Amino acid sequence: MNNLLYQIHRPGASAFTHSGKFHADDVFSAALLLYLNPEIMITRGNRVPEDFDGIVFDIGRGQYDHHQKDSRIRENGIPYAAFGLLWEELGADILGEELAQKFDESFVQPLDNNDNTGEKNELATLIGNFNPTWDAEGSNDEAFFQAVSVAGMILENKFERFRGNERADKRVEEIYAHHEQAVHDREKHRDDARILILPEFVPCQKFLSETEIAFVIFPSNRGGYCIQPQKKEYSMNYKCNFPVEWLGLENEELAAATGLKSAGFCHKGGFLMTTGELADAVQACHISMEQFQEKPVIVNLGGTEEADELLVQLPGVSSAKVVHLEFPELPELEIQGIYGEAALEKQEWKCLIKEQVKKILKYKPEAVFAGENLFAAYPIVHSLRKKHIPVLTLVQKDGKKLIVRIPSGS
Repeated sequence: MNNLLYQIHRPGASAFTHSGKFHADDVFSAALLLYLNPEIMITRGNRVPEDFDGIVFDIGRGQYDHHQKDSRIRENGIPYAAFGLLWEELGADILGEELAQKFDESFVQPLDNNDNTGEKNELATLIGNFNPTWDAEGSNDEAFFQAVSVAGMILENKFERFRGNERADKRVEEIYAHHEQAVHDREKHRDDARILILPEFVPCQKFLSETEIAFVIFPSNRGGYCIQPQKKEYSMNYKCNFPVEWLGLENEELAAATGLKSAGFCHKGGFLMTTGELADAVQACHISMEQFQEKPVIVNLGGTEEADELLVQLPGVSSAKVVHLEFPELPELEIQGIYGEAALEKQEWKCLIKEQVKKILKYKPEAVFAGENLFAAYPIVHSLRKKHIPVLTLVQKDGKKLIVRIPSGS
């Protein structure tokens, strides 16, 4: 047991943090300590008592504070806040080394970055809203511990989610390996190689995106079976779609359209179909794969035909159709000398971008190439990245023109 864990679990354990306005950093730090020891006594104040013998965080310029000039920064440039400093020592004992690192990247780092830089973070804003109003009287300790209680529930749910995802990955990997072996040994027909039958529902989209599996079948909690098409890696599109004539149909209409007696429902969005019998579920997959004709599309937004020549050389989309869309017209500007600003209210601007993105998404593109007009491209690119749509751009390296993918995510 490391020294911090010993301090947290020892009889009469205590911790101290700053008083006044609180943020997600100190709130989640307190929640983390309470997760490990619900009996730990956390005190707030303006100054750490000289005789305090406990854990001090987010104040005092000590090991778990980050307000000093030489405070630590991660290798990726994200500065540590108190939450990250505590998690660095405690995370592996909670989730194990590998999961703790993933948790730091996806959950802790955005909160640390918010506390150090003010970068917008919805969870940090939610926690900050627990602070009393500016003209409230008295101590805000009660509000702080209300926020800590909420943060504690979030942490517990997040930990369980991470553990559950790890269990799911291992389970799917096990099922997939058995499936591959069965196909190899010809226990399963080659036509079934792209259909994975799960004995129970297991989250598997992320793992299977890197495989050839096109459909997953699993027992429905309502009886019968569910069929889910699987998406391609780095794409919002499926490896294979249900026939468009099936979408939105159910019961007798779907049975007539498919020729499958137990066909029950096919979602209009094409992400789910149900049948009463396993054999019909498998046959629905076979029919879909037989009728599926892939027509990948790449949207060239404001780019030249020169870019088209490179786009159709990309791996896996050599047969792609390139659709050209022009950048939207420049909005009306308020100009002062050489400086200009869009003469739009924030909501008008958001609606404009939403409509432009909608025009792009109607083509269901495998990727979107953004031309050189940064003013027009940036807000659209930002929105597409949040939707995890691959966005491509052109760069030059060592005198050679390259198409590169901008990492997705918010």
